[in-house]
Amino acid sequence: MRRFCSVHTHSVLCDGKNTLAEMAEAAFAAGAVSFGASGHSHTSLPWDRGCVLPADPADYRAEVLRLREAYAGRMDVLLGIEWDACSPGLPEGFDYWIGSVHNLPSPSGERCYCVDYDEERLREACRELAGGDFIALARRYYGAAAEMAARRPTILGHLDLITKFNAGNRLFDGDAPRYRAAALEALHAADPHATLLEINTGAMARGYREAPYPAPFLLREWHRMGGRVILTADAHSASAILYGYGRAAALARAAGFTHTVLLTSAGAVESAL
Repeated sequence: MRRFCSVHTHSVLCDGKNTLAEMAEAAFAAGAVSFGASGHSHTSLPWDRGCVLPADPADYRAEVLRLREAYAGRMDVLLGIEWDACSPGLPEGFDYWIGSVHNLPSPSGERCYCVDYDEERLREACRELAGGDFIALARRYYGAAAEMAARRPTILGHLDLITKFNAGNRLFDGDAPRYRAAALEALHAADPHATLLEINTGAMARGYREAPYPAPFLLREWHRMGGRVILTADAHSASAILYGYGRAAALARAAGFTHTVLLTSAGAVESAL
């Protein structure tokens, strides 16, 4: 029985390693009930060139719809997008969208700092935006995440992405009360009746983390709020299409969840973990 979906995925049309057709083929072979393409939305940031969809994503749409026809009756293929906080407006004409924060603007708005590119750029962001105080930087990040959550995306993407390079708390204390307060404030901005919280294994697949996003304390609070979760691989290659789902499911169960959500052509469907 097909019990999982893979709807946070990236292809060569943004910053992935495989074509959309190869990603869909991998999802089908892995037994996914649905495959969703979620290319990065266009931004004008210089480091995003070649890593995001073009301003006019017509070719992207056409390829996803072609794959939908190719897999009709065998696997649902959904047209999605990962909408960055630095992209203007809100997405229209998609089956679903993932709301994410990858970049933080300077107070003047003249520069943006990427929080998940590498540790060196994260440290630069900390110096320039927070005077070297990583928890102050995290609070700034979660302020942007709260704004994104309030937009009611279908899926709230990697909520605590700011921890990507913080293995072993080497940059800041992830248990500090003011850090947790900022993260919880962002979570509380989400509508648990409109938005799914993803349990995202992408950084595990790429060797940055040993556990999925988000942290257990955030998952426990989301469960208390009555929210629902969806397992995602944030796959940038066909080999990672369902990466770490067993670990993600265990994390969900430990937080009190008994079901995950599958996005399908018929809408959101719950599936037992």
